[in-house]
Amino acid sequence: MSLRVAYMTGEYPRVTDTFIQREVAALRQRDVHVQTLSIRKPSDKETVSPDVSAERARTLYVLPTGLFQLLGAHCGMLLGAPLRYLRAFKTALLVRPPGLKALARQFAYFAESAIVAKKVRDEKLQHLHNHFSNSSCSVAMLAAEMGGFTFSFTMHGPAEFFEPHYWRIDEKIRRALFVNTISNFCRSQAMIFSPIDKWNRLHIVHCGVNPSDFARVRHVGPGKRLLFVGRLAGVKGVPVLLDAFALILALHPDATLTLAGDGPDRAPLEAQAEQLQIAQAVKFVGYQSQQQVRELLQQTDVFVMASFAEGVPVVLMEAMAAGVPVVATRVAGISELVEGGVSGFQVPPGDAKTLAKRVTELMAHPDMRDRFGAAGRAKVAREFNIETEAAWLCEILTEALDGRVAVVRKELATDTATTTAPTVSPSLAGVGDGL
Repeated sequence: MSLRVAYMTGEYPRVTDTFIQREVAALRQRDVHVQTLSIRKPSDKETVSPDVSAERARTLYVLPTGLFQLLGAHCGMLLGAPLRYLRAFKTALLVRPPGLKALARQFAYFAESAIVAKKVRDEKLQHLHNHFSNSSCSVAMLAAEMGGFTFSFTMHGPAEFFEPHYWRIDEKIRRALFVNTISNFCRSQAMIFSPIDKWNRLHIVHCGVNPSDFARVRHVGPGKRLLFVGRLAGVKGVPVLLDAFALILALHPDATLTLAGDGPDRAPLEAQAEQLQIAQAVKFVGYQSQQQVRELLQQTDVFVMASFAEGVPVVLMEAMAAGVPVVATRVAGISELVEGGVSGFQVPPGDAKTLAKRVTELMAHPDMRDRFGAAGRAKVAREFNIETEAAWLCEILTEALDGRVAVVRKELATDTATTTAPTVSPSLAGVGDGL
């Protein structure tokens, strides 16, 4: 019998969560029945491609909901298993943060959890997995207790690391069947808030890409085309990137910077570009589909990221899979992806001068760009391939639902492989060399 699981998050599908969409698709290809759930529908501007539209159509949404639907879900849960229902209500009160506003939110999570529990049971799903460990994970934890099924979640960071006590990461880890973390750094943060006897249930499951989706860029001549992909929000450090680009443009007047993405800071960033007198060389192109991002990468000499906090950015994986060298800040799990001086450069966060220096160094040396690009592509194929990660995730799910802990630790196997002779599976042979 194939696995039947629910996958949930706060808003799905969005432009910024292509890694979840890839993971879901890879699991389905392995004959896992995955029913996607979402607390809310994303805005229409997030539907940027037919793939996203199709995924939206097959996703079940908790909100908005009618009063009778809400009352029916709660009455069904209460009458069907009153003790479980009352335990879930008690848990909602026990794990809430202090304050009246937090209490109101907790009542909302409890209200939503009955709808989630009903959907999971109506769809005859075995298990609920939630991406991210904040509000939607609170709903998942309560729904699992109310509905009598298991739950797990993927911890990403960095937001959860800022408020771990508010989101009761400790309690969620304690109650979860297992927890996926996207990097060694992320796993270490989870270990801080979990008892030692739960550490063996903290698994590293990388977000991943399919390297064969990306044609390799070949680098010749001076580089002048820079690309950033991500949300236009404070945590991404784009003001620092614009300051760095002003320094770059002073030396290379024909350079261009494309910013793919949108967010709350777009207007002030456009104003900053005007103030720095670089607006003519900066292109704000808004949200882009996965296909459009792949096309942009084919026209890119250097990928730049000036973030102050990250997990392990999938956009960096995509750039590296396309053979584009990257310059990124030395924060969180980025060093587990980008090898300084091998596949790109790492720079201190907030340092526009060093960022500009490293970018101009790559712009001037096509042989270095080509060498870094090849190394980055091979790294992604070896350690961040979505097919490999989906196989590992299937093993974790199967073992956990059978009452066992997955004993073949992928992260340990990877460490052993990299200390000897790294190999690429036959299905990936030639990926590092590109086509």
